[in-house]
Amino acid sequence: MRRRRENIILKTPDQMRKMRTAGLVVAQIHQAIRDAVEPGMTTADLDHVALDVLKRNNATSNFYGYYDYPGQICTSVNEVIVHGIPGNRVLEPGDLVSFDCGAIVDGWHGDGCFSLVLPGGDPEVTARRQRLCDRTEKATWVGVAAMARGKYVGDIGAAIDDYVVGLNPTPDIVQDYVGHGIGRAMHEDPDVPNYRTHFKGSKLVPGMVLCIEPQLTEGKETNVTLEDDWTVVTLDGSDACHWEYEVALHEGGVWVLTAPDGGKAGLAPFGITPAPLD
Repeated sequence: MRRRRENIILKTPDQMRKMRTAGLVVAQIHQAIRDAVEPGMTTADLDHVALDVLKRNNATSNFYGYYDYPGQICTSVNEVIVHGIPGNRVLEPGDLVSFDCGAIVDGWHGDGCFSLVLPGGDPEVTARRQRLCDRTEKATWVGVAAMARGKYVGDIGAAIDDYVVGLNPTPDIVQDYVGHGIGRAMHEDPDVPNYRTHFKGSKLVPGMVLCIEPQLTEGKETNVTLEDDWTVVTLDGSDACHWEYEVALHEGGVWVLTAPDGGKAGLAPFGITPAPLD
């Protein structure tokens, strides 16, 4: 079986700075959602929060209208892995919610996801969901650290895989959805698997901008897409979680474009200091 040839578009430092602008809009959306979200809100309410931030920054959503996607962001609750459409679903105490958000500024894309567990609910369920959320976030930073230190794109997925396999109980890694390159298009080459493969992948070189986005499930990662053609849920109804960071690799090192601090706090446990673009 032959692997398709990838067409990786390398970015200049100036182009990365423009992408940083879009990435910071995504970070603003994330913070606005954190500040606003509470039980009793609908997922559509949070979609409006995101739209307000986009308008204030003269930005547009890179999700809205993408293959006719109807929302500004994706809101994936509990058993939803990815691509949950904002609507009339009311958030309940103890819900685990992943907010995947994007922004386009001057033609350049930002893309990032964070998750949280709403306060309240059954303490045992809430604790289990928080554990999954924390582990998924850690897996994402493991991937970012591997991008900083690795030689090939495949090193990212291998590092995430090694981390997850070492957990007890061990979550499943969703294999149907992977990270990706990004730039003037939301999805560019290369694909960035969140698991170990037989391929090393493309060589990691300055100019790459990648989205690293593992999705973990409490039960089996087997999934199905609902009749809306977007919402992806676990087949066994188990909880799922999704985190994502957009990361630039330049001559000085890595800089996390969707993290306000460039990734300093997230990479500190790995002994890595990110390198600003300025």
